Amino acid sequence: MSTKAAVIGMKARGGNVVAKVVENRTRETLLPVVYENVKDGTTIMTDEYSAYNDLKNYYNHFTVNDSAKECVNLMAHTNGVENFWSHLKRGIDGIYHQVSKPHLQAYVNEFSFRFNTRKDKTQQRFDLVLSDLTNTRLTYNKLTGNE
Repeated sequence: MSTKAAVIGMKARGGNVVAKVVENRTRETLLPVVYENVKDGTTIMTDEYSAYNDLKNYYNHFTVNDSAKECVNLMAHTNGVENFWSHLKRGIDGIYHQVSKPHLQAYVNEFSFRFNTRKDKTQQRFDLVLSDLTNTRLTYNKLTGNE
């Protein structure tokens, strides 16, 4: 596990995904990210990972048991965010082949953007990228952390 990085992802049903590289998979690390991105009282669906147990205190929390190959539990499912994970993993395997931990958030951001603009036409996505190019010059020194 020491070579793997942890990434938490949230997706609104029918909406956008938010994904963030996190230091570890502990309750103390994951829950603040959820609290920052999801309004109290929202219906939230997760897998059965025990770090999510306290979510029931703030949300309508439903779970699916991934380890038992359960994909749906009544109305609960995580198919939307699983769809994003498949795009991210296929993109890394098929385009970049591997990524380093220091740059992982940049790759996660790229694929979050791609996923969140998946319904846009190419020109719309291009215009959106161009509209956000202020002060985005990335120098080699900045990329390698030598600034």
